[in-house]
Amino acid sequence: MANTTIYDVAGAAKVSLATVSRVMNNPEKVNPETRERVLKVIKELGYRPNAIARGLASRKTTTVGIVMADVSRSSTAQLLGGIIDIAKKYEYSIKVFCIGPDEDIEDAMRIVVAEQVDGILFLNDELNKEKMTLALNYIKESMIPVVLSNVIFEDEEIPSVAIDYETATYEITKQMLASGRKDIYLFSTVHIYSINNKKEAGYVQAMKEAGLEPKIFRTSGDVSINRLHFEGFFENNKVDGVIAVRDSIAISFMNTALDHGKKIPEELDVVGLQNTKYSILSRPHLTCVDTPVYDIGAVSMRLLTKYMKQEEVQENKVLLPYHIIKRGSTI
Repeated sequence: MANTTIYDVAGAAKVSLATVSRVMNNPEKVNPETRERVLKVIKELGYRPNAIARGLASRKTTTVGIVMADVSRSSTAQLLGGIIDIAKKYEYSIKVFCIGPDEDIEDAMRIVVAEQVDGILFLNDELNKEKMTLALNYIKESMIPVVLSNVIFEDEEIPSVAIDYETATYEITKQMLASGRKDIYLFSTVHIYSINNKKEAGYVQAMKEAGLEPKIFRTSGDVSINRLHFEGFFENNKVDGVIAVRDSIAISFMNTALDHGKKIPEELDVVGLQNTKYSILSRPHLTCVDTPVYDIGAVSMRLLTKYMKQEEVQENKVLLPYHIIKRGSTI
């Protein structure tokens, strides 16, 4: 066939563009059955990659795709900082793909794979279980190494780096209970995030062990929205402790509480579960579970490098240590 393109080969073989490229440039990375099918189509169609494409391929530039949902969150910026610093050391190129929870996940992942990335760091924690399964299955079929970075997904085969959010939230709740607080709320988000599910589980366990009713108040990470939610909070709820899944939520609530004459920490403890830079900009300073987000990003990039280089990996589920940092917002 004259002027056969890589698109023709991918369509006829029913594989991605990245898979065709790997068959030609890194055949050892493609499973034998798929490799033979693609090679057969290449032969039948008479496909010949052009000289420019071969030249680019020979440079062996390593490209890492970062799949994320939102770049505006402070914790995401810290996570990217760790990833990028390690990527620079290895002289990797970075491509960022923002995928919202309402997008067609298969179409979105098809675009990622078509960019011929050598590895993927998956930062998107806004997808439900069904969409996560679709995304990760598509990556698996494309034979591209992937690491979940600060994302929780119950699949033993998928490498991941995070902290034990459930235990961390359980511990801070137990500390608040031990200090004498009883009417403790967990402030979570209306939108579902994978790590917030774990935080909620830890809080609920601690409250139930104490014989107390768990109270989860759902709001928004957007301060302009959650301040409206908090305005009427004290009229209908008895509260002496609040644990918030985000520091921004904790500080927004604390400001509202102070406006309503609440004394912090004398009457009300407030804790954040991130320890972002905002925690020491509030008055009083915010007690936090310190999530080492920068380190999570850096370790994720190092782990992905091992998979891309086909090096031995002793542990594919990495849980980094965390610390509880006590400041002025708790007794």
